[in-house]
Amino acid sequence: MKLPKNLIAPLVVLGGLLLFDLFFTPGFFHLAWTNGRLQGSLIDILNRAAPVQILAIGMTLVIATGGVDLSVGAVMAISGTVAASLLAAAEQPGAKRSIGHSVPQVVLVSLGCSLVCGLWNGLLVSFVELQPIVATLLLMVAGRGVAQLIADGQIITFSNEGYGHIASGSVFIFPNPVWLALALAFAVAALVRRTSLGLFLEAVGGNAQASRFSGIDSRWVKTAAYALCGLGAGLAGVIVSADIKAADANNAGLYLELDAILAVAIGGTSLSGGRFSLIGSVIGAILMQALTTTVLSKGVPPPATLVLKAVVVVGVCLFQSPKFEVWRSGIRRQPA
Repeated sequence: MKLPKNLIAPLVVLGGLLLFDLFFTPGFFHLAWTNGRLQGSLIDILNRAAPVQILAIGMTLVIATGGVDLSVGAVMAISGTVAASLLAAAEQPGAKRSIGHSVPQVVLVSLGCSLVCGLWNGLLVSFVELQPIVATLLLMVAGRGVAQLIADGQIITFSNEGYGHIASGSVFIFPNPVWLALALAFAVAALVRRTSLGLFLEAVGGNAQASRFSGIDSRWVKTAAYALCGLGAGLAGVIVSADIKAADANNAGLYLELDAILAVAIGGTSLSGGRFSLIGSVIGAILMQALTTTVLSKGVPPPATLVLKAVVVVGVCLFQSPKFEVWRSGIRRQPA
């Protein structure tokens, strides 16, 4: 089976990073069984990359339509704050039986709020016809304000072990966030490859006018993409809030929208719309986290990791660019 071209560059860079760590980072590949779960740097990379993977999966669908969603970080903050508020209210002395006493209900309410946010973005882009960057920028700014209003400007903490198990628990040696990201990836892949949605996304992103003439209602296709992206952001917000057993409306999901976009770009999805790759976005998110872990393990200051991320992204995107492909093909055709 031939490897898709869009996966070659990120896999080569990821393999190079792991090879570097094998020789120059002692104990990087060491795995240990502690407290009923497997622990180590490799597991930590997968675990920490899970929220970005989930965001990147939804972002891939939006970018495939020719748009972008800058509000996923704010939607994460809203989702996590709603969940923490319900749980904290249920833990107050004398609190009556409410939604906050049931973890599944709390998760469903949080995901429902994030789905509404995604639908709001989709309606602004599709029916009001605002530019995607403007429509989602509105929620990016206002969403954090909404989260702060819900939290009353405070960091909300809770002690619900069942909810915390979403992030701290494990199944078959791997942490729950890894399984959640994997499950979402398979579900969305089945949705876009086993139904006509994937074809509609590529058609709308490739040429919206031609797709409209062929009978595809691009407005509802775009709305569905933004709704799924919002739902994914809500799931990422649930994982982050469960991990720290708190909701920080100011910092939850901050700048993660940029990591998600970078992961999508590294994975080979066309930022102009049309062609997209879910598996490429997942690999891109793992690559970003592996780079961050490697750099921090070598004692490099955290601000410098942003510069290194930019260098890696530029290199991978240049490798995947059409002009580079033409130049590389020209070299191969030259006589020896």
